[in-house]
Amino acid sequence: MHFKEAKTLLSQHNGMNIYRGCSHGCIYCDSRSDCYHMDHDFEDIEVKINAPALLEDALKRKKHACMIGTGAMCDPYMHCEKDLKLTRQCLELINRYGFGVSVLTKSSLILRDAELLAEINRKCKAVVNITVTTADDGLCKIVEPNVALTSERFEVLKKFREMGVPTVVWMTPILPFINDTGENIRTITEKCAEYGVKGIITFGGMGLTLRQGDREYFYSCLDKAFPGLKERYIKTYGLSYELPSPRNDELIDIFKRQCKKYGIMTSTNKIFDFLNGIDEISGEQLSMF
Repeated sequence: MHFKEAKTLLSQHNGMNIYRGCSHGCIYCDSRSDCYHMDHDFEDIEVKINAPALLEDALKRKKHACMIGTGAMCDPYMHCEKDLKLTRQCLELINRYGFGVSVLTKSSLILRDAELLAEINRKCKAVVNITVTTADDGLCKIVEPNVALTSERFEVLKKFREMGVPTVVWMTPILPFINDTGENIRTITEKCAEYGVKGIITFGGMGLTLRQGDREYFYSCLDKAFPGLKERYIKTYGLSYELPSPRNDELIDIFKRQCKKYGIMTSTNKIFDFLNGIDEISGEQLSMF
């Protein structure tokens, strides 16, 4: 871990990355890709130590409230956040200045800030996004070794439902020959229904993407955890960027049928409209969907 005085924090679309790099160890992480030009080891997390000050300055300059997003690139609740509390400080500022927030994480550490997120949701809008790729805790330990187990993430969804904070699940990536089973898709969608998840994001398909940098790391992990599987990937996909599951059509059909049954949104565009829209006050106050 190392510290940096950043010049800016919010992107053009009001996203923020307080950290660069990650300690979760997910074998498929796209953020490892060379195209992001990270000039340090991925596990040597870069901390934007002045993130709260930069955020406060940006919020003061905005004329209207909007949604602030975090977690799209690097998880805001990785292990160092427990002590540094920079995400916590930024949420406090978002609350103070009357903005909304959309947080994407795999970590149960977000429960530390549950009351704060609920307060933001009462005043404006908060959405908790949780990544869930496998319903199997044993497999989760292999593909996402240093982060909350799937069962713990389901508990996060349950807690925020009880608090009236809307949730969205990112069911991606689905790894060919690993978690691309009908049973996995059914179990995840049933759990999402049980805990009142508003939408599930798959980006329209069941598979994953691999770029240079990410691909090499993923294959090295396959060699350790699934001997022989790397060769199957290379034979099936070569150097393709998109790696759809051979069972894509079957799994998409299962997914859409399940979500229609339970009334869960599946349109990526509609879900992103919900995540980015400040006009809808969540909870019991107003529902636009």
